[in-house]
Amino acid sequence: MRKEIELIVKPKFVNKFKGGYPLIFKEAIFNLNDLKEEGAIVRLVDQNKSFIAKGYYGKQNKGYGWILSRKDNEVIDQAFVRKKLQSAFQQRKHFYEDEGTTAFRVFNGEGDGIGGLTIDYFAGFYLINWYSEGIYAFKDDVVAALTSVTEFKGIYQKKRFNSDGKYIDDDDFVAGERGEFPIIVKENGVNFAIYLNEGAMVGVFLDQRNVRKAIRDHYAEGKSVLNTFSYTGAFSVFAALGGAKKTTSVDLANRSLSKTIEQFSINEIDYEAQDIIVEDVFKYFKFAKKKERVFDLVVLDPPSFARSKKHTFSAAKDYKDLLKEAIAITADGGTVVASTNSSAFGMDKFKGFIDTAFKELKGKYKIIEEFRLPDDFKTLDQFKEGDYLKVVFIKKLKG
Repeated sequence: MRKEIELIVKPKFVNKFKGGYPLIFKEAIFNLNDLKEEGAIVRLVDQNKSFIAKGYYGKQNKGYGWILSRKDNEVIDQAFVRKKLQSAFQQRKHFYEDEGTTAFRVFNGEGDGIGGLTIDYFAGFYLINWYSEGIYAFKDDVVAALTSVTEFKGIYQKKRFNSDGKYIDDDDFVAGERGEFPIIVKENGVNFAIYLNEGAMVGVFLDQRNVRKAIRDHYAEGKSVLNTFSYTGAFSVFAALGGAKKTTSVDLANRSLSKTIEQFSINEIDYEAQDIIVEDVFKYFKFAKKKERVFDLVVLDPPSFARSKKHTFSAAKDYKDLLKEAIAITADGGTVVASTNSSAFGMDKFKGFIDTAFKELKGKYKIIEEFRLPDDFKTLDQFKEGDYLKVVFIKKLKG
């Protein structure tokens, strides 16, 4: 049996937890100092010692752990985990039946009932992401439950909980057979090269699936496309396959060059006909403006937080100014795909950034389309922060 600690919830937060809020956060708890060992089961009670919920202690950047059950007699064990996984897999059954898409999320943290844990599927391989030492303490139960509910070629993991909340570099193989990398997966018929044992990143962000498809199917044909913070060039690949006149991919990371060439090549696209530039995006914007270079479609999907030698970028503070740079090199009648994965603000505030950016430039715009997380990234209505992805397709109108 795991150690169980009683946490007393401050009166003004009792109804929040009773209403389904899943994150255990600092301001809500009287006796936070009683938490010593990550992975301990916590029992939340009010000041009269009446039961509210139970969960686990696991420190991550969001809080101090997650609620797992609202039944006092429910045991948090391997059977509990198996039940959660079975339910999640059942809800995603249709994804397994789609031969055109062989990479998707099968378990999405608190949305599927266990915060701090996600599991992705890549053509027969599974990747577990652990976001705290607390949830990693359940590793044996999670791996045993996973192997009991599904067939698999191999299982890998990413430990994302070192002292500054980043990935811990390790041999990430867990069970089954080791993959021969890259694993080639499909997304809406497009190939991606995936590496499950090569650092924190695997090669593609699965949450942008519907956005990439929209670019390919409705926006790219005959257009010049700029993909900023391009990572492995996924948006560029979809744009090229959608008939883009030319794509330009810009990212500061040296590896982005070889990775983007690889993604083009496995889709039989001539990468030499595209521009792949290793450079600070901020610097590239200045260069493009100076050269009076404009694009028909600009994809702006920065990380929530980024640091280069000359810039520190925070989406919450700096997105508006970055967007102004993108608008300035977008052709009249062109489209800006403004995207953020920051959970620090909602869609209304994000649209406020867009509106302010255009007003400050004395420009006009029209919102054409919006995207949120795809269906496999299940979220809770009671936890708006979990629905982090916000993507807006903006048409730049003539002034």
